[in-house]
Amino acid sequence: MKNSIYIILLSSIAITLSSCATIMHGTTQTVGIASNPTSANVWVDRRFVGNTPTIVEMSRKDNHVVRIELEGYQPYEATFTRQMSGWVFGNLAFGGVIGLAVDAVSGGIYVLTPDHIQAEMQNQNLACSKKSKGSFIVVVLEPNPSWKKIGNLIAAK
Repeated sequence: MKNSIYIILLSSIAITLSSCATIMHGTTQTVGIASNPTSANVWVDRRFVGNTPTIVEMSRKDNHVVRIELEGYQPYEATFTRQMSGWVFGNLAFGGVIGLAVDAVSGGIYVLTPDHIQAEMQNQNLACSKKSKGSFIVVVLEPNPSWKKIGNLIAAK
């Protein structure tokens, strides 16, 4: 009987003083980062973490900037942003103010969105060749529609 009382008492204290969100999904989140084409370098918060496709553990406490780079392609940037998790309601029901405070400090109260990134890398399509003093010839295979056309190159006969 005494053991049952101790178990119930300890369980009640654990529920009351614990942080529901931290217990249920932790202080970190696993996110997937992929690109087309693959094998691009992945940087999270200016720290190299690997090549695509990859899975990264991120702290739920902060927003994270992801930069994906591949030679010959324009860099791709995206941000994982923190948002309130639904587990905050579990805290209100079971953990009280203490559980809510612990989750807020640890980051367990948040979820990162999006939960993955699929980067479609854009080819730079740009070649540049230097000719004589200060002259440049630039060839663009897919020009930006907002650019103003100023001339055409004509093939020699």
